[in-house]
Amino acid sequence: MVDLRALISVVDDDVSVRESLSGLLGSLGFDVETFSSANDFLRSPRIDEVECIVLDVAMPVMSGPELFQSMISSGRDIPIVFITGVEDEILRDRLISMGAIDCLYKPLCVDDLRKAVASALHR
Repeated sequence: MVDLRALISVVDDDVSVRESLSGLLGSLGFDVETFSSANDFLRSPRIDEVECIVLDVAMPVMSGPELFQSMISSGRDIPIVFITGVEDEILRDRLISMGAIDCLYKPLCVDDLRKAVASALHR
């Protein structure tokens, strides 16, 4: 059973993606926080409560994969579902082999996102 009160963080530099994912995940019953950058996420006072991150691959300053690597290096083990606007199976396979739950392509399929988040929360 998925904990619908789970805190999901959405990290994406595109405001429309953040707003739509916040609304979608919120409508599924999750507690959602959004961040426009990896650095904003890292400064979150609730970072230790986060149970899943929906993370954009391509962002300025610190990319999604760079944030993922930073979290691995610091011992933070928060399940990550990557999202990207560029279909790149090599990158997708690499991220999953590093431990990501999934890497979904935009525009997102709601059912794929729901399954990936559920998988992250069951991990």
